[in-house]
Amino acid sequence: MQPFVAVILVGVPLLWLAGFAAYAYVDAPNHDMDPRKWALISFFVPLFGFFAYVFERGERDYDPSEDPYAQGSDARTAGLAVHERRRGEKGLGPAGTEAESEEETEEDEWNDPDGIDIDD
Repeated sequence: MQPFVAVILVGVPLLWLAGFAAYAYVDAPNHDMDPRKWALISFFVPLFGFFAYVFERGERDYDPSEDPYAQGSDARTAGLAVHERRRGEKGLGPAGTEAESEEETEEDEWNDPDGIDIDD
């Protein structure tokens, strides 16, 4: 194998891994993470280790006050997250049909088929 080809095939990927590790080492203290651990992961787990660092770094600054679907938020109704455009609409009943009001369902709570009336 030509030395120039060997340098390209081995040296360039090693430089990329070293660059990823250096970035993780320098950036990790800004996010209260262990720089040595993430530099080693970024270097010894090619490409996926660096992406793991980037994704883990992004999850460390979660603020529930900015999340409209967090527990206790005004955007939640009865424990269910309701999108802003859907608030105030009638709820859906069985099989996606519109739910009926209480007065309409008193006569036949279970919507039995015609000719069948099951009373317990």
